[in-house]
Amino acid sequence: MKIAVFGGTFNPLHVGHAMLADTIIRELGYDKVLFVPTFQPPHKDASKIISAQHRLKMIEDFCASEGSGHFELETCEVDRGGISYTSDTLEYLTKKYEGKLSKKLAFVMGDEVAAEFDKWRNPQKVSALADLIIIHRYPDVKAMESSLYANKPSGDYKGDFSVKFDLKNFKYPCIYVESPMLPVSSTDIRRRISEGKSFRYLVPPAVFDYIIENNLYD
Repeated sequence: MKIAVFGGTFNPLHVGHAMLADTIIRELGYDKVLFVPTFQPPHKDASKIISAQHRLKMIEDFCASEGSGHFELETCEVDRGGISYTSDTLEYLTKKYEGKLSKKLAFVMGDEVAAEFDKWRNPQKVSALADLIIIHRYPDVKAMESSLYANKPSGDYKGDFSVKFDLKNFKYPCIYVESPMLPVSSTDIRRRISEGKSFRYLVPPAVFDYIIENNLYD
């Protein structure tokens, strides 16, 4: 079995995430994508992030609504608590799926994140534990302009598109997906909800229903 690990805050999960997961299954030949929501991201101010319980339920409802078995919620980072480090997660999942993997795990990240991969904890270990799938992403202009709805980076980590990804000089083996992720952002969705604007078709139906039922991001 080929498994790809898709981490993030998923605050909320949107159609860009869903399309990317489907691309990994259909175009890269993976059998399963694990959605791994962070409990506390190491490079972001967590004050703009809703509770892990809400984020878990949105992902769980989305995966159940698909019914194919290709998408699955993985709760290990929330269960572990504290700051979520990718190297710890990949080590845990490698052991969890021992004997079931036909190759090592894959780890999915946007190129704006990959641009600062060397600042992560144990980037060499992450690369050793997983094949890196790097996705081209459009610059999120609204997120860069907004301080009210955006997740602010912490420390010396930029966390946005001001640092350009240089594939030619990237030091680690990777699969680069040039067809870009849909230009949808969780930041813009949160802004739209708080301003009473339409957002229905920016998130999967199961996520939309959950947000409405629980009055999230108002």
